[in-house]
Amino acid sequence: MKNTALVLILACTATVAGAVDIPVAARDYVEARIPQWRADPVLIAAVLAQNAAHASLTEAAILELDTKWRAEVGQSEQPTIRPVLTNEAAQVLRAIEHDAGGTVAEVFVMDNRGLNVAVADVTSDYWQGDEEKFTATYPVGADAIHVGEVDFDESSQLFEIQVSFTFTDASGAPIGAMTVALNAEALD
Repeated sequence: MKNTALVLILACTATVAGAVDIPVAARDYVEARIPQWRADPVLIAAVLAQNAAHASLTEAAILELDTKWRAEVGQSEQPTIRPVLTNEAAQVLRAIEHDAGGTVAEVFVMDNRGLNVAVADVTSDYWQGDEEKFTATYPVGADAIHVGEVDFDESSQLFEIQVSFTFTDASGAPIGAMTVALNAEALD
């Protein structure tokens, strides 16, 4: 009950002077950093490389990869997860988390199919392509941004709000999507 009440309080639009509108604050936080993140050559190269590698994947193959990922979450052996969690782009994402001083709780980048390219922390699934963080961004175009709802994340024990946006290459062409989960309580 306590968690539900706090979610409702955090999610409400500010009506009291000085109160913070969490979805607006989250969007503003991410929008201010999008140009920097989109300009990172390591992230761009990783997304482009995976787009090329996954160009011929069938829907069945994508679902099989997602099933493998889900089965590996929490296991000691993680052959599907490990490359996405330990690549150079994942190191860039962990630096984003670290530099945010507790404001960024989770961050990951997806390819043009909605599959994780790099994650700072293990996600519950590999394929985001059926979720709004992907469907409301990459397929919509270069300027698309999706702000989710404030939700309590069991793994981090934080109230988080996810902001996702279309990830582009240096020319501005959409190549994937990026999701940034923010600690809602840090957005004041």
